Parts: sequence; C-alpha cells; structure tokens
Amino acid sequence: MNALFVAHRDQLSGFLEVGDLAILFSGKAPKSTADAHYSFLPNKNFYYFTGCTAEQYMVAMLKTEKGLETTLFIEKPDYDVEKWVGRKLTKEAAKEISGISDVQYLESFISWVGKNVYNGKVDRLFLDLEKLSWDESDSPAAVFANDFSKRYPFVTIKSLHFILNEMRVIKSDEEISRVQQAIDITQKGIEGILSIINPGLYEYQLEATFAYHIRMNGAERCSFETIAASGGDGVILHYVENSKQLTDGDLVLLDLGAQYKQYAADISRTFPVNGKFSHRQKQIYEIVLKAQEAVIDAMKPGIPFEELNKVCQKTLAAELKAIGLIADDSELGKYYYHGVSHYLGLDVHDLGSRNGLLKPGMILTVEPGLYIAEENIGIRIEDDILITEEGNINLSKAIPKTVDEIEAFFANRA
Repeated sequence: MNALFVAHRDQLSGFLEVGDLAILFSGKAPKSTADAHYSFLPNKNFYYFTGCTAEQYMVAMLKTEKGLETTLFIEKPDYDVEKWVGRKLTKEAAKEISGISDVQYLESFISWVGKNVYNGKVDRLFLDLEKLSWDESDSPAAVFANDFSKRYPFVTIKSLHFILNEMRVIKSDEEISRVQQAIDITQKGIEGILSIINPGLYEYQLEATFAYHIRMNGAERCSFETIAASGGDGVILHYVENSKQLTDGDLVLLDLGAQYKQYAADISRTFPVNGKFSHRQKQIYEIVLKAQEAVIDAMKPGIPFEELNKVCQKTLAAELKAIGLIADDSELGKYYYHGVSHYLGLDVHDLGSRNGLLKPGMILTVEPGLYIAEENIGIRIEDDILITEEGNINLSKAIPKTVDEIEAFFANRA
C-alpha cells in the first residue's frame, strides 16, 4: 500500500530545494456539543503523503543534500485510553502504512523542529496554508505558522498549497483505480435507489438506501452529503434536507457519491418518480444531456478549463432559444447558474487550477443542469471524466443516464 505515498513524497522532493522543510497536520475532529465530537476527516494533503487517517498526527519532510528525509509523528499508544476510544497505531503499523522508516511520538515534534532549525538545516518552512475565505478559522498549519514565526523570524514561511495544486491534479494509475472503484460502488447505490423509487416514498429513504448499498459494497462513507431533491426543490443546488415525500409526476434530482480508500465519486442523475418522463421533462432532460455530451466531446489535452463552461453555455442557450424558453443568450443565467466542471480526487472539489489547460491524468466532473422553478423542473446530469493522451474516458458511463435507459430500468424492475 505504501508505494503510492512514497511516490508522492518523491515527487514533492522535486519541488523543494535543500533547506526546505514541509510540515503537514492530520487535524482533529471539532467538538459538536458537551463531550461529543463530529466525525473525524483527515486532512487530505496529509493523507496524500502518508496514507494515515488518525487524528493529531504530523509529518515533516526535510530536503537535504541526501534527498528528502521524512519523519512521521504519531500518538503514543496508551492502553487505558484505548479501552475507551480504540487502538492507536504502533510505530511498526505506521511504518507499514506510510513507508516512512522514521516514526516518532508527538511529544518529540517540537524538539525535532527546534534542533533542525538550530543546526541551520531549515531555510524555508512550507505549510498547508490554503484559506478559502477571509473569515475562515485558522487551521492547525496557520496556528503553527504564527507560533513558529515568533520564535524563528529568520526562516521564511511559504504556502505548500500551490505545489499541492500542481501535484494532486494529475492522478497516478493507483489513484484513478480508487476513483473508479468509488464510482462503481456509487453505481450500486444509485441502482439500489432506482429499484425502490415510487410516489409516496420520502427523499430521506432514497438517501438511506444509497448509504446502505455503498457501505455494503465497501465504501468508507458518502463522499459528501447526499442531495435527494424532488419536485421544486430540484432547483436548489445544495438541497440536503431530504425530508419531502415524492409526488407522482415529479422528478427527483440525485447528487451523491461514495468514498473508497479516501478517494471520491461525484455523480448526478435525475429520475422520474413514477418511472416515466413527461413530454416536457423529457424535452428539458434531452437538452441537458446534449450539453453534457458536447462538453465531454470537447475534453482533451490542451483545452483550457474555462472553455468547458463556454461549450456548455453555448449549447444550453441555443437549445433553450429553439424551444422558446429564452429569447437571448443573456437570459441563460435564469435557468443555469453554476459551472459545468470541477476536479475530482481525494476531495470532491479537488485541488487544481481552473485557469490552465487540461492534461492527461486529470479527472473532472461534467455536470450541466437546467432549473426551471416555475415548472418545478430541476435537472442535473453529472459524470466523472478522465483525461487521456487520446482524449477522455467516461469513468461513470455504466450508470443509467439516457431517457431510454432510465425508463427501461423502471419497466424491468421486479
């Protein structure tokens, strides 16, 4: 298992200079209430280099004349604590998972850092300092940066985020395999939903069915909170209440995914609650599908990322004008109000620049939609696409998508 993480560390070494120290933190589950905490999700950048998923771990990667010297810091096993919260990794287990031979306990981290700075081995410190908004709470890396700069103001602090952006956007064969497995498991969950959809069910029953099927087939969890939006709520992009009863004649928009070995799937499908699209629903659905096919056809190495949404907008606008829903391209924003693509990998919205060109090894979603509130129609169709040397591969092509495929699935249910 550790070959993947060894390869990532070797790749990072090529970005660093002698005297560069990169430190990453696995994180800690935040408190929810009283003595309860939210479920722990490891920092994906930490996982990318170590394969470890435990709380409060740290990894330090120091570039020297000899190469990249990596030290993993873990919690010391404590039998009395483990009786309450479960077993901690031993040093031997951590070495096996990560491929890192130097594993130490957390209490030695501060002295390790101080010793290497004092000995003149550290010129620049790289930390994961990504911050999506001004008001976002400080991460463990940001807190450490503040403390470190007070003690060692002569060491330059840099953000590792920009290097990670470049590294993580290109997937190895192993990473592609994990995403494919997550998609295959997601398909089982979607087919489980398709097998029970009927008027009178509740959206949360679809959500529960998906969670059951993906866990039964090896997923660690849902890769994000499931969206099961029926009727008029299908026009709300991030509707997660999933509390409404399904109504005959409505559509239900599903946006969901499984996580497998920390890698995510992200799939959207829109189904008729009664198993049969109305004429109008089919008309709008076919427009969305046509836009998706146009974008996928355009995806190949060298195409600018931003070009994908232009292709989508052009197709949707032309089709909506043809049926008289809009009179001018400028009106499209009333019915289509999000981008058509994002990167996929360890995170559902994975790292990668949206200003560059498509390259082999990238995995991107393609998710056009139309949202017609006045008609209670919300439709989104999303697949996960791998960019190859020759063009692209739709990794989720086996999941029912066309009108005929969907209606046939309903018609053939036992």
